[in-house]
Amino acid sequence: MKFHTRKWIKPEDLNPNGTLFGGSLLRWIDEEAAIYAHIQLDNVRVVTKYISEINFVSSAVQGDIIELGITASEFGRTSITLTVEVRNKLTRKTILQIDKMVFVNLDENGNPAPHGKTKIETVEDRLKKGE
Repeated sequence: MKFHTRKWIKPEDLNPNGTLFGGSLLRWIDEEAAIYAHIQLDNVRVVTKYISEINFVSSAVQGDIIELGITASEFGRTSITLTVEVRNKLTRKTILQIDKMVFVNLDENGNPAPHGKTKIETVEDRLKKGE
């Protein structure tokens, strides 16, 4: 799994217990996962369809640096399924895990549309196509 984004936990990210507010973390995950799906499917019109159980394993506090890891685990005809892990950058301790996060590829009318993808495509793969 590649970790794409880092976040520095600041006072505005905390809940009344002084730990990272889960809602802030889920917003960051949804945005980063949508970007990942957009890049993999070559389409800006992707929407979150489903998020499986969200497992909060540990917490983060002010000053921690966390990183979001996302990888594609399955390609459907019109969808992509992602696996997500958030961990502390320095200790590598897992903060959150999501086994399945499904995004649907949409056409210009907002209807599910086939994307034709079957595997993860890296920047190197895209550069080779352009040669």
